[in-house]
Amino acid sequence: MSDDLRAELASVAASLRAYLEVQEDTGAWGIPKATKVSAAANVHVVTAPSVPSPSSAAIARPAGAVATHRPLDVVAAEVSSCEKCALSRTRKNTVFARGNPVAKICFIGEAPGADEDEQGLPFVGKAGQLLDKMIAAMGLSPESDVYICNIIKCRPPGNRTPLPEEISACVPYLHEQLESVDPKVIVAMGNTAISTLLGTSIGVTKLRGQWKLYKARTLVMPTYHPSYLVREGPQQQQNKREAWEDLQKVMKELGLSKKT
Repeated sequence: MSDDLRAELASVAASLRAYLEVQEDTGAWGIPKATKVSAAANVHVVTAPSVPSPSSAAIARPAGAVATHRPLDVVAAEVSSCEKCALSRTRKNTVFARGNPVAKICFIGEAPGADEDEQGLPFVGKAGQLLDKMIAAMGLSPESDVYICNIIKCRPPGNRTPLPEEISACVPYLHEQLESVDPKVIVAMGNTAISTLLGTSIGVTKLRGQWKLYKARTLVMPTYHPSYLVREGPQQQQNKREAWEDLQKVMKELGLSKKT
């Protein structure tokens, strides 16, 4: 092999390596791949490439890559004994998730409240009752058709907004959940969920109703948090109508029958 050919091959290899590093860092894989599950190894194994539709939320990885994630029960067990932040000292229970772990839709809120901390389940209080009614209005079951969780797994004292360091400590668990569930659509409810998933400081009132992407691959619909919608106020009926409009866009994307 000539020196010129060796130099050319080295240049091509370096360019390809740099390209793949950028794709991995941003999560924006440029050449989508279909995946299959190896039950024995409990990993996703990359197979032949496929071409997605413009709204496809399929996970895409470069050729030869192998994605691994821990089973949800393993992650939940780690969460139950987590002491990565100070919230572990004030919680009664960790709050992992409820619903179907293979659902097409994942609803994500901010953090557990008092009822959730008491029961160890997300969205079981007044806001959760409203969320269940909204899900039912979509023609879906909260138990079997959706997956529900929060950005963080422990209740902040007084239901305050989670601190940045608390989110940083806890959000890797959420990323593992989403990798495992692999929903087609995420409904991000409230500013904390929106900012964490999308990496933005723009508030819900400006982003709601607009399709966004989580890690450049999963569709996200930003909307109001149910705890905001249950508050008293002159604008609440309008806010509830807007939230319903957001969910109707989710229904349309997933081909669900439109409700009136």
